[in-house]
Amino acid sequence: MNDLTLPLSGLSSDGGKSVVARFDGGMLSSNSGVLALAEVEKRLRVADRVARCIDDPRRPDQIIHSLADMIGFRMKMIAAGYEDGNDANRLRCDPVFKMAQDALPSGRDLASQSTMCRLENLPGVRELVVMGRAMVDLYCASFRQVPKRIVLDIDDTFDAVHGGQQLRLFNAHHDEYGFQPIVVFDGDGRFVGAVLRPAKRPSGAEIRPHLRRLVRAIRSNWPNIRILIRADSHYCSPQVIDWCRANDVDFILGVAPTTTLRKHVADLESSTMARFEVSSKTNKVRRFKEFLDGAASWSRVERIIARVEVGAQGADTRFIVTNLASGKAKALYEDVYCRRGAAENHIKSWKTHLAADRTSCTRATANQFRLFLHAGAYWLMWGLRAAMPKRSSFAVAQFDTLRLRLIKIAARVVEMKTQIRLHLPTSCPDQRILRIVLSRIPQLAT
Repeated sequence: MNDLTLPLSGLSSDGGKSVVARFDGGMLSSNSGVLALAEVEKRLRVADRVARCIDDPRRPDQIIHSLADMIGFRMKMIAAGYEDGNDANRLRCDPVFKMAQDALPSGRDLASQSTMCRLENLPGVRELVVMGRAMVDLYCASFRQVPKRIVLDIDDTFDAVHGGQQLRLFNAHHDEYGFQPIVVFDGDGRFVGAVLRPAKRPSGAEIRPHLRRLVRAIRSNWPNIRILIRADSHYCSPQVIDWCRANDVDFILGVAPTTTLRKHVADLESSTMARFEVSSKTNKVRRFKEFLDGAASWSRVERIIARVEVGAQGADTRFIVTNLASGKAKALYEDVYCRRGAAENHIKSWKTHLAADRTSCTRATANQFRLFLHAGAYWLMWGLRAAMPKRSSFAVAQFDTLRLRLIKIAARVVEMKTQIRLHLPTSCPDQRILRIVLSRIPQLAT
């Protein structure tokens, strides 16, 4: 039996005085910053949007936890660093998590792990398709004004699995079984969508319908929006290029080097190498060239931009293709295409800081739903960071830093007849920024 009155053993004395520690502090929480996430969620309504996509088969008169409550609880758990569904059993009685779900600290406990497990296995394929559309609607609602143009970064990431999950596939490059979901962020780091798929390189025939659904959903909100698709050479296929041109979508994509493409830059590579040899050899020499060419499988020639860079390690040549008519080659490569590297940081935030690779369910539909749950947690953390003052270091902080500094704050909860008081540590080092961000969250666009 766990006796809360027994003191902890093994603590050394301090200043000649013995240290006595007991788990008898009463109604305490180590996650008081979850209330800030709750304010973000109330503004973005992520849980409500997702819950509306699911048909609830339960009898209304026997429902204790609504779908929105369970989804909101699960998303806040993930954002706070509790990505395992089993953690629900330990957090369901936490007073701050209860308050984050509009329940009194002394009220009923939140959903248990078994209830969460049934929730994850509830949505079917049709409901998940609707959920993907809801994620796009959430993305569009996050803007204060309709933008003239948006940039969508499309990439895939490997997700190792250990078990008999549906859709798993062995990937020789990673030497593991896993998934390789396609994820989409915009240029500012907003989450747009995610699709669970086997661990193999996506083909043009697979990418095209994904782009079609994505662009159609965005243009249903913004009919006149200009869209730029940005991706690496995995996504440079004739089906993608032709579809973008047919649907008035701009693109700038990496192109895998070929013998034909290298012939265009052979002289440039030689002259760039010569420039490096006569230089101090301390800095790399970078030059650009553009020309019209295309692969045999392409329906027409396209604008190709080559970047030739020579350094101590030798020559390195990269190619991109675009249908953008304006802009110099250097600017398109460095200022437009290379910025897609920020998508790698967004994937890290979603996958590493929010554990989006916890796709351990047997059914593919349950794992797809998990991707959306972790996407919802991403939106909560993104909203918290978006509310930061622009000149603050927190405005560019990683999600794990935000969690450590602003969510993992201890509090003593005192529930009275007409008021609930939270006693936060006087020594909290980031209390000033917490005051500021709570005052700015109501200004989030939706």
